Amino acid sequence: MNGIVVVGAGQAGFQLGASLRENGYAGPVTLVGDEPGLPYGRPPLSKAYMLGKTDAAGLSLRPEAYFAEHRLSVRGGERAAAIDRAGRRLLLASGETLPYDHLVLAAGARNRPLPVPGADLPGVHQLRTLAEADALKAALAGATSVAVVGAGFIGLEFAAVCAQAGMPVTVIEGLDRPLARAVSADMAALIEASHVAAGVRFLFGSAVSRIVGPERARAVALADGREVAADLVLVGIGVIPNDALAASAGLRVENGVAVDAMLATEDPAISAIGDCASFPSPHADGARVRIESVQNAVDGARCLAARLAGRPAAFAAVPWFWSDQGPLKLQIAGLSGPQDQAVRRDAPGAGVSVFRYRDGRLASVESLNRPADHMIARRLLQAGRGLTPDQAADPGFDLKALALG
Repeated sequence: MNGIVVVGAGQAGFQLGASLRENGYAGPVTLVGDEPGLPYGRPPLSKAYMLGKTDAAGLSLRPEAYFAEHRLSVRGGERAAAIDRAGRRLLLASGETLPYDHLVLAAGARNRPLPVPGADLPGVHQLRTLAEADALKAALAGATSVAVVGAGFIGLEFAAVCAQAGMPVTVIEGLDRPLARAVSADMAALIEASHVAAGVRFLFGSAVSRIVGPERARAVALADGREVAADLVLVGIGVIPNDALAASAGLRVENGVAVDAMLATEDPAISAIGDCASFPSPHADGARVRIESVQNAVDGARCLAARLAGRPAAFAAVPWFWSDQGPLKLQIAGLSGPQDQAVRRDAPGAGVSVFRYRDGRLASVESLNRPADHMIARRLLQAGRGLTPDQAADPGFDLKALALG
């Protein structure tokens, strides 16, 4: 038996290995990761790790003994170079080949580069890996001013870290508000106001034309002629799925490795999960989506592990996300669209939730410092329970009773 080979030793790859063992799979399981060391969690890199609240050991998904006990082989620092589909072999850049009974692509994604002159200057950083986090953390300790390009989750989380450290920070965003593609205008306004109160400066509708050098970054030049002084620049403008390995093997690629509702490619011996895969989601009316979240990685891995262990089921878990930004804990359940109706719920106590409706049906819920609302939202969306916009807006309506009913 050649067993299961997994390209990717991140959250999805690790969870697949763990879940295979939980499901009783006894064959060999090999995780091939291009980073050295054991699998670790990425979410703390832009928050707790940057603030020194956890160290590299605290990022580990499991201690070394776990992998030996569960017979999970981790090939760290190895790069998958090609797939021999006919021979069912994975070719590594080192020249070694790994035969497989089933191959799982869990290769994640990579940072989208900033396509302007000077983007490769010293002082310009990105943040996705532990090595990048270490470099950014060291640079922050010696910086005098910071510019963040992109008001997405990573950019805002790092801006909050800078504000807590008393570091001047400017967030540059091409759209008209933070998290424009992720949350409603109401929620974006609340998040922006909190960051501004903490000392973060925003420049919206601003395009970057170049990073000013010449020897290292000293400013960010904007298309309108302005310059933002910064000796540390973090670029956070999204990621690109790592699907080249699949494409070169002749597998269909559509905003990531295209899989069906069972997370399978058109090759019955190959599946894909996590950030690198796109799949038809019942929470997007059957449209194909690619979701970048720990939840998607974990739940997708569990679904696939069950199928490989002989208990197949379509992937239908409710997507959910979170982001810690200073005093803010943003949690999102479901998938929203730009035209969705937004219904704000201001309940007693701190925090706000925004309920998003599509064609009169609850599609997603954004909660700011309201974890109970978030948990209820996940129940409502999973069960498909009808919550009207009027009920959502009424602070006296018992959401919990509906979710449990």
